[in-house]
Amino acid sequence: MAAKIEVEKVDNSKFRVRVSESGSETIHNVTVSPTDYTRLANGKVEPEELVRQSFEFILERETKESILTRFDLSAISRYFQEYEREIKRRLS
Repeated sequence: MAAKIEVEKVDNSKFRVRVSESGSETIHNVTVSPTDYTRLANGKVEPEELVRQSFEFILERETKESILTRFDLSAISRYFQEYEREIKRRLS
């Protein structure tokens, strides 16, 4: 079963993400700077969708329990070099 990803906007740059899968869930607090949002999404989708797609990307590579509980979206590319290229492709 695919994970259920719920993204809640806390404020303009902060999001709470709940990932539910196999009867358990994890909670993550993610920050998205305006610069990162523009560079990655370029206004094509709402920030919540950028965060949701980013979590789909991560979950294709590791378990929800392996995801940091608090991070800035730009940190993903430090772990997965293909992140920026892939997320731009997914959002286009």
